[in-house]
Amino acid sequence: QLQLVESGGGLVQPGGSLRLSCAASGFSLDYYAIGWFRQAPGKEREGVSCISSSGDRTNYADSVKGRFTISRDNAKNTVYLQMNSLKPEDTAVYYCGPAAPVQTTCMTIPSFGSWGQGTQVTVSS
Repeated sequence: QLQLVESGGGLVQPGGSLRLSCAASGFSLDYYAIGWFRQAPGKEREGVSCISSSGDRTNYADSVKGRFTISRDNAKNTVYLQMNSLKPEDTAVYYCGPAAPVQTTCMTIPSFGSWGQGTQVTVSS
């Protein structure tokens, strides 16, 4: 049902910025809370941020708080992740998927397995 395509990754120097996009294909994003996740080589996928369906609630992992901003434009059927002050440890493949901000965490769907190709973010000098 969910068809999400990530884009916007690339190679950037430490301290640089990137803006990732998560675009819905074939359905409206209006009723879905969406989160960003990332997976670095040799590590498990971790939650980065999430945003409610209306955009009124957001959560961030401690490691990115103050540097990353999640937003959405339902008219464009897209969720964004603005990443500033990037660090080498931010290097990972970034994915988006269903995830709702609940209290201080992002609640995922345990059975969700429709992860796409993601978009590669590499922070290196």
